[in-house]
Amino acid sequence: MTTPSYRFPEDFVWGAAAASAQIEGAAREDGKGESIWDRFAATRGHIANGDTPATACDHYHRYEADAALMADLAIRNYRLSIAWPRIFPSGDGPVNPRGLDFYDRLIDSLLAAGITPWVTLFHWDLPQALEDRGGWLVRSTAEAFRPYAETVVKRLGDRVKNWFTLNEIPCFIGKGYLEGEFAPGRTESARAVNQGYHHALLAHGYAVSAVRSHGGSGARVGLVHNHLPPPQIPVIETDEHIAAARAEYERSNGQLMGPLFRGRYPEDFLSAAGADAPQVEVGDLAGIAQPMDFLGLNLYSGDFVRAGRNGLTERLAFPRQFPQGDLPWLNLTPQVLYWGVRHAAEVFGVPSFYITEHGAALADTINADGEVIDLDRREVMRSYLVELHRAVREGYDVRGYFAWSLLDNFEWAEGYAKRFGIVHVDFATQKRTPKLSAHWYSQVIRENRLL
Repeated sequence: MTTPSYRFPEDFVWGAAAASAQIEGAAREDGKGESIWDRFAATRGHIANGDTPATACDHYHRYEADAALMADLAIRNYRLSIAWPRIFPSGDGPVNPRGLDFYDRLIDSLLAAGITPWVTLFHWDLPQALEDRGGWLVRSTAEAFRPYAETVVKRLGDRVKNWFTLNEIPCFIGKGYLEGEFAPGRTESARAVNQGYHHALLAHGYAVSAVRSHGGSGARVGLVHNHLPPPQIPVIETDEHIAAARAEYERSNGQLMGPLFRGRYPEDFLSAAGADAPQVEVGDLAGIAQPMDFLGLNLYSGDFVRAGRNGLTERLAFPRQFPQGDLPWLNLTPQVLYWGVRHAAEVFGVPSFYITEHGAALADTINADGEVIDLDRREVMRSYLVELHRAVREGYDVRGYFAWSLLDNFEWAEGYAKRFGIVHVDFATQKRTPKLSAHWYSQVIRENRLL
């Protein structure tokens, strides 16, 4: 009998992920304060179809059934996030005990269902009260994050041992404060945006300290990173093209990865930024560079590059017919799960990883039999996981994979028009229907190999 192919290590973590603002609903219930996404959605024209996160998937009231659904699908690890304005309605000041009580109930429900919680402290839903005082562009927001992180870790640390600090700094700073596409919808100067990056990194350091001080025995912590621009994939895997991809990866990720893994901003970044470089106070970089236990990577799409003229890296344009998901940026490039890991390990010395998000927005339909036969999503997941298996086989320390997302949900500026879930949600009735991809993924988890 032949050995089954594409088997993963015995301790490999298989899970699914979601975020508070995208699924919880109950936007102003039980003392929760307004978030920047609540305000952003209230402004006409910001969200597709005028959608809001007010109800979302109603997970706030349906969390027990959602935990049971995960258990039925053999999903034993769940990456969730805490809503900062549910804990501190004004961002700082008095704690809302009912917010902490909700997460107590949620964590207990997950554990009772045999599901390990992996908690993200910040997944984009900044308290609007802090935004009104300047948001991430002012240092006081990072300072407010410190007692928030400490409060959450102290309360949940007896049951939660796996922590992520912040989700996707390049996205919530870049698209929120530079491009204005995401909440809070601002278009600020390069100097202000660079300072916002620094404040977010500072908040990460405060969260690492909170976990180290209050997380108890066995607590682990890391950041979740995405790449803007997307990770570079050498179009031909020869030395010259790999070197070109590595060079561009280092340049485009240095502002974030340099402080985290080298304890300093890269000289080429500082030189290019000039007077727009962030102001750094004594002790900031030491706090930011505290050792993490792992790095989370959210990987969806990559850019193909090659060694160009004059030693410059050349990005190749995608042809019109290149396979794509239901969003214009979602070019389907499975190799990104391999090269995203390899570059981070080889360029910045990252020792271990979790794939904290991967998935695809695709246009789903329920057939006459009440099924969602999303062969496209299943094929995307499988082809990407083949590349992740390559990374594991070659010795890169990838310890787990979280499918994005558990449920169809409020997809930020796209509202409810785009569906990433492996479970279909009828937003009118809140009925959950596992898709074909969920049933396939369930069997992959049970057998710990690709099928």
